[in-house]
Amino acid sequence: MKITFANQDLPKSGAAIVYALAGRKLSASAAQLDKQLAGALTRAMANSRFKGDKGQTLEVLAPGKGDLTRVLLLGMGAAKDITDLMIENAAASAVKRLNSSGENEATLIVDSLAAGRDTGADAARSAFGALLESYRFDKYRTKEKPDAKPTLKKLVVATEPHKEAKKAYAALEEIAAGVFTTRDIVSEPANIIYPQSFVAEARKLEKLGVEIEVLGEKEMAKLGMGSLLGVGQGSARESQLLIMRWNGLAAIGKAKAKTAKAAKAASDAPLLVVGKGVTFDTGGISIKPAGGMEDMKWDMGGAGTVLGLMRALAGRKARADVVGICGLVENMPDGAAQRPGDVVTSMSGQTIEVINTDAEGRLVLADALWFGQEKFQPKAVIDLATLTGAIIISLGHEHAGLFSNDDGLSDQLLEAGLGVGEKLWRLPLGEAYDKAINSDIADMKNTGNRAGGSITAAQFLQRFIKQGTPWAHLDIAGVAWTNEARPTVPKGATAFGVRLLDRLVAKNYES
Repeated sequence: MKITFANQDLPKSGAAIVYALAGRKLSASAAQLDKQLAGALTRAMANSRFKGDKGQTLEVLAPGKGDLTRVLLLGMGAAKDITDLMIENAAASAVKRLNSSGENEATLIVDSLAAGRDTGADAARSAFGALLESYRFDKYRTKEKPDAKPTLKKLVVATEPHKEAKKAYAALEEIAAGVFTTRDIVSEPANIIYPQSFVAEARKLEKLGVEIEVLGEKEMAKLGMGSLLGVGQGSARESQLLIMRWNGLAAIGKAKAKTAKAAKAASDAPLLVVGKGVTFDTGGISIKPAGGMEDMKWDMGGAGTVLGLMRALAGRKARADVVGICGLVENMPDGAAQRPGDVVTSMSGQTIEVINTDAEGRLVLADALWFGQEKFQPKAVIDLATLTGAIIISLGHEHAGLFSNDDGLSDQLLEAGLGVGEKLWRLPLGEAYDKAINSDIADMKNTGNRAGGSITAAQFLQRFIKQGTPWAHLDIAGVAWTNEARPTVPKGATAFGVRLLDRLVAKNYES
C-alpha cells in the first residue's frame, strides 16, 4: 500500500475516512463532507449505535452519482483522552475495514482533534498506524483466493500541515521498517532461517552503516563460550555470535561537537542489547512434545527484535551508540547433543550443571551477555528472550516480564512500553530465588524448581551481569507471537520490543 500526503481537501473519488468525537460530534472535515452529502452522515449516526466513542466505526455508502464510494467514520471518544496510540489504532482499523470492503483508494482527512495536539504529528501517526496494519507475511501462499487478499493500494493522508506531517512520518516509516524486519525473520520457517542465514539477513544492514562482526564456533571456543556452544552441539548448523554496532554519535563526533555536552556524549559507552536466537528449539535431549513444536521457529524472537531495532535505529539515523548481540543456535537432539547432567564452563569461568536441555536460552544468553560486557563496557545492558513458558502462566499474553537490578532503567522501560503499547510488568528478584539454582556439583544449575520459573531464569542471567552494570531482562515468550490480530499487529510475529526499545533510545540515550 502506497501512502502519500496532500493538502486538506475533500476527496472526489474512492473512500473518505473522517473522525467523530464523543456525542456524535463530527470533525470539521467530517461536517463539511456531511454537508456535501446532504446530511447523510448525520442521518446514518442517528439511525445507528454509533456515538463517536473510542474504537467505534461507521461505514456509509456515499449517496448520489459521484465517484466517492463510501465514508468511514472513526470514533475517537472524548477529545481530552486522545493519545498517539489511539490515532494509530484508528487509522489501522480503517485500513482493515476498507480492505475487507474491497476499496482500492482512500483519503484519510486529519483535522485538529483536540486542543494542544499537533495536527501534523497526528497525521504522521495515522500514516504510521495504517502502514503497520498493512503488513502481511504471504510469500509462501500460491493459491490464495482474490477475495482474501487486501485491496487497498493507495492511501492519501490529507491535512493542512502536510509537509510537516510528511517529514515526521519519514522517521516513523524507518521504525516500521524495523518492525517489518523482525516480523519477517521471526515468521520464516527454520529451514530458511538458521544461524548462518540469520547472519546473512543482518549483513543487509551494512548498507545503512551498521558494523557487522560474526564469531563462529572456533572463535567462540577460544573465548571459552562453553555455555552457548553446548546448546548447538547437536545440530548440523554451526552456531554463530552476531555483533551489530550502530555508531550514531559519529554524526556528532568530538571534532564537530558544538558543546561540551555533545563532546562528552560522543565518547560515551554504548547501550548493549542482547537477544536469544534459538532458530529452532526441539528441546534437545529433553525433547518437547510434538504438538505445537512447529511454533519453536520463533524461539529466536529476542534476536529478531534486536535485528529489527538495529534496522530502525540505523534507518532513522539515531544519534546514539547501540550494540546489538544475537546468540544464534539450533537446539537439536543428535548423538553429539548435550545431555542432562553435563557440566559446561561459561566464558565468565562459572560452571553450569545442565539439568534440562530445554532450558537452553539462558545458556546462550550467559555467554553473549558476558562477551558484550567484556568487549564494549556498556552503560547499560538489556536482553530479550522468549525464555520461559512460566511467564505466560504469570502474565498471559498482555505483558512481557521485566526483571532488573536498576530502578531507573526499569522506570524508563516501563514508560517506553506504555508509550508504544508494548506493556511490561516488573517481577521480583532476590536471594531466596537465587538459591534455587545452586548446584551440588557446579557453580549453578540451569533450572530451579517449578515455583517461580521465570524468576529463577532471570536470577541465572543476573549471575552473568557484572557488578555495577544496570541491567534489564525482558521475557517476551508470551508476546512475541499472537494468534489474535489487533490494530497495527496482525496474527503471527508481533515484533514486540522494536518500538519499545526505539522509544527508550530516543527518550533516554540520544544526544
